[in-house]
Amino acid sequence: MAPDQTDQVGVGPHPEPWPAEAHFDPELLAAGDRRNVLDRYRYWSVDAIVADLDDHRHSFHVAIENWEHDFNIGSVIRNSNAFLARAVHIIGPHRWDRRGAMSTHRYLHLHHHADVEAFVAWAASAGLPIVAIDNVEASVPIESTALPKYCVLLFGQEGPGVSGAALAAAHATCAITQFGSTRSLNAGVASGIAMYEWCRQHVHS
Repeated sequence: MAPDQTDQVGVGPHPEPWPAEAHFDPELLAAGDRRNVLDRYRYWSVDAIVADLDDHRHSFHVAIENWEHDFNIGSVIRNSNAFLARAVHIIGPHRWDRRGAMSTHRYLHLHHHADVEAFVAWAASAGLPIVAIDNVEASVPIESTALPKYCVLLFGQEGPGVSGAALAAAHATCAITQFGSTRSLNAGVASGIAMYEWCRQHVHS
């Protein structure tokens, strides 16, 4: 039996007459919009949504080291969309597993850097301090650290964490305080906490 219309995500075809504004996508108006987007963006084209988000993006960037095609990269990108990062930077191979992103990469500005050296050079040219997120010995608690308003939050791959070269280039290294027996959080969870903490300091305060 076919699923009930109310069980489906989003909305069906738009009643005619269709709205004429340029930000609406004719294909979505005709077929319905089943994307995971806010109601205000229903039937909008991807380009129109990106342009609207660009008017409100926050001043932090997100960077991810990609040496082993970590599945968590998709989760970090999804969080970057949720917390409205200025842009996302992938360090290393261009290819990454997009399943965890749930198509949210379409609404972000993605940049690639061949290696840590290239990324560090870009950050320096942009005047953005790098804040590494890792629970290494020299790290400080993120919840009691003033995060720069303009910065790059850098996350490492699952397991090894942020590379030594990236840690050496970081302005600061912050850890997320934990209370259980596990040594670390996966990069997807850690990125969400770190981005929320930045927003708590600079948006919600």
